[in-house]
Amino acid sequence: MEKSLAFGEKNYNYYSAYLKNKYDGKKVYKVIVDGGFTCPNRDGSKGYGGCTYCNVDSFTPTSRTMASMKEQIEFGMERAAKNYKAEKFIIYFQPNTNTYAPAHYLKSLYDEALSVNPTDVVGLSVGTRPDCLDFEKIALLESYTDRLVVDLEMGMESIYNETLAQINRGCSHDEFVDTMALLENTKLDICVHTIFGLPGETHEMMLKYADEINRFKQIKFVKFHHLHIVDGSIMGVKYKKNPFPLFSLEAYTDFICELLPLVREDIVIQRLFGLSDLDMLIAPNWGLKKSQIQNYMDSEIEKRGVVQGASYQKVLAL
Repeated sequence: MEKSLAFGEKNYNYYSAYLKNKYDGKKVYKVIVDGGFTCPNRDGSKGYGGCTYCNVDSFTPTSRTMASMKEQIEFGMERAAKNYKAEKFIIYFQPNTNTYAPAHYLKSLYDEALSVNPTDVVGLSVGTRPDCLDFEKIALLESYTDRLVVDLEMGMESIYNETLAQINRGCSHDEFVDTMALLENTKLDICVHTIFGLPGETHEMMLKYADEINRFKQIKFVKFHHLHIVDGSIMGVKYKKNPFPLFSLEAYTDFICELLPLVREDIVIQRLFGLSDLDMLIAPNWGLKKSQIQNYMDSEIEKRGVVQGASYQKVLAL
């Protein structure tokens, strides 16, 4: 299988090339904002303590400490323009569950965020859980698609209910499947987030994630993360007492090189891996900057001749 020109310079369909093509070469960056939400498995609706791997502060920017939505967005835009020469922006509601409120409240919050700089904002991205969506909230998000690209990001995390129960997810994979049925003909761009290396899952079990992602035609983006253990999480406490195996950079790269050929070619890879703030990271510490990890993985993918969708296409051809 030859590498698609849509992939840009890499052997997989990567997000920066997608943005560059979609926005006529302009530099587009996400501006992360904190809407002040919690989660249903933190506030007692479904449980307490949150997912065992989670400490929300490990992936939340300093802008969350600012009082207003306007301050957060202006800070994020200024930073992105200065550091990355960003020209256009996507407002990204990331921390916690950003549809966990009545639809009328969500509308007021999204409207406030999108009013800050309507000239330069080209998209809205909302991170949430499958069990915090319904027809009304989906319709609200779709109402913005006449003027913006709207990206709905859902944490699938694992495809196995036993794993989800073990990590106190408070949401089954069956609920994810039911929500995907609600989104079958949606105008939204669906992004799915996964975590590889959760305790109890074998190599073969994790490769099966590709089959599950492929079967939903409405999935446009994916974010692949390896499990990392952070301070302030339940899993962090357990890991310090009884450490368990985690991916090395080399082993994780080997895994991704097996996974990518199984993933549909049209799906855009927003991330191959995730990083926590090093001040909070317990393990695994690969000792490299984000750009160095990205370069290493991209180099290995290229060197090994790994091409996204190659094996998936072969299966279809049989």
